[in-house]
Amino acid sequence: MKNPDFSKAKQGAVIQESNKERITIRLDKDVVNYFRNEAIQNGGGAYQSMINDALKEYISSDLIGDAVRKAVEEQFSKHNAA
Repeated sequence: MKNPDFSKAKQGAVIQESNKERITIRLDKDVVNYFRNEAIQNGGGAYQSMINDALKEYISSDLIGDAVRKAVEEQFSKHNAA
């Protein structure tokens, strides 16, 4: 058997997803465990996609304005207290 030529091979994912961006994010363990368990119960391991879908749904809801306002107020209060 002839040796394969890997001289032009590239390291990385086989499938490139152009609409997704790889980031590092810290989430509470209970949040990650919730989505992992939901994924297992639904027969798959795509818990990261479930988190993404939940965030998309949240963004499209009317709750986002209140949540952003609250987060900004909390950060502003912390900054002024320092």
